[in-house]
Amino acid sequence: MTDKTVLTYPQVKDAGLEDWRWLVEGLHARFATGDFATGLALAGAIGAAAEEAGHHPDLDLRYPFLAVRLVSHDVGGVTDRDLRLARRISEIAAEQGVPATPAEVQVLELALDTADHAAVLPFWRALLGYADSPLYPGREILDAAGRLPTVWTQLTDAHETPRQRWHLDVVVPIEEAQGRIDAALAAGGVLVTAEHAPAFWVLADPEGNRACVCTPEGRSGQADAEPSTGE
Repeated sequence: MTDKTVLTYPQVKDAGLEDWRWLVEGLHARFATGDFATGLALAGAIGAAAEEAGHHPDLDLRYPFLAVRLVSHDVGGVTDRDLRLARRISEIAAEQGVPATPAEVQVLELALDTADHAAVLPFWRALLGYADSPLYPGREILDAAGRLPTVWTQLTDAHETPRQRWHLDVVVPIEEAQGRIDAALAAGGVLVTAEHAPAFWVLADPEGNRACVCTPEGRSGQADAEPSTGE
């Protein structure tokens, strides 16, 4: 194994990174800075560590928090470089007294139900200015800058409109999934199926519009075998 070897989700999960969660091709952490000055100081220290390591994270500094995403862009996945820098960032945050809040990390993904990935993805790639996913070629396209949601194509049976084609995939850590589902059900939603849990649960709003609560469990490396949501 080298620094260019893309790690699997189980390998990342077993690395013991308590502050971090693997969600959609990257390591994510969120640190509760509480104020902008603290966040700026933490971002500066992370930047210095990143320069020293020669490996650079994506930082999102807001007033009450600093979100950090780690991925090895040259290979399109998480590698040992990311694990090492994640550990160093956690050390820096602890030294500055800034707690991690892993329960608050999540990723929003746009999922398009289609019976023909090859027919539809070129259009959306061109329209959005996206690039092909290195991990899921032919199934997924990405914003190279990491600013906009990933577009994932979900295999389904061929059908005519107006059946729902687009749905949202809300990707959360496995330990947060049931709470998110319970909250959606309490807000008037219904559980359509848990057949594919813990990879994903299909829910619907009171008018039948569907969405999925997803976790990394069962997804990594399963792209070609993922079943239809029936949408």
